[in-house]
Amino acid sequence: MRDWDDAFANMAHVAGSDALPGFWAARAADYRASSARIDTDISYGSTERESLDIIWPDTPPKGLAVFVHGGYWMRLDKSYWSDLAEGARARGWAVCIPSYTLTPHARISDITRQIGAAITKAAALVNGPIHLSGHSAGGHLVARMLCENAPLEYSVRDRIAHTLAISGLFDLRPLVHTAMNDTLHLDPSEAAAESPALLPAQTQSTLTLWVGDNERPEFIRQSRMMALIWDVFDVETKVHLDQGHNHFTILEGLKSPEAAITQAWVG
Repeated sequence: MRDWDDAFANMAHVAGSDALPGFWAARAADYRASSARIDTDISYGSTERESLDIIWPDTPPKGLAVFVHGGYWMRLDKSYWSDLAEGARARGWAVCIPSYTLTPHARISDITRQIGAAITKAAALVNGPIHLSGHSAGGHLVARMLCENAPLEYSVRDRIAHTLAISGLFDLRPLVHTAMNDTLHLDPSEAAAESPALLPAQTQSTLTLWVGDNERPEFIRQSRMMALIWDVFDVETKVHLDQGHNHFTILEGLKSPEAAITQAWVG
């Protein structure tokens, strides 16, 4: 049987990665202390972690850009990623970064509903088109927003112009066979029900699947698989293999308005 723990072990295959969360948190805190206008801790639900930040551009927003963080649905929060908004903000977009309840205190299906609620809340505060992005587990969550059964009203769905899934997971069934499932509590039924690759997509969606060429092979496989499957639903898909990047360095370009990954997100 395949070693699924190793297949998803990103930190074990990147030297020095244990220090990354502290580095991310410090860098994001510095950004919040010195950047443009940021509205923090806007509630979108009834629990403490159901809150979001919005980072505003210097001019009236072109639209709403949403970034959903990763951490295998069980780690981290919005406070680690504030500086990644800068590229889109500098291009004139209001950037929303939500937190969400982590497993085991919520199931992945609950988190999917929370992300729908976060997008709905932010969409009420920012006019114009919506561009979604998410990393790792966040890539899964933004892809779920393109499924026919996404927890979004049609008035919000119709505003989603593009989605960028960065190093995403789209078939959750292998995670049932990992040690982390002691925290995720995925059963085969929920794993299938929450897998975008197994769900019909909204037609006329556009989805870019962005993945590093130094990622674990499973992430590359899932991105390519997702593009092939959703082509059946007339979703405009594109897979981009980002040369020289691993699961973590792939995010660095989001800080720059000129980076290819930022332009893939907001144009």
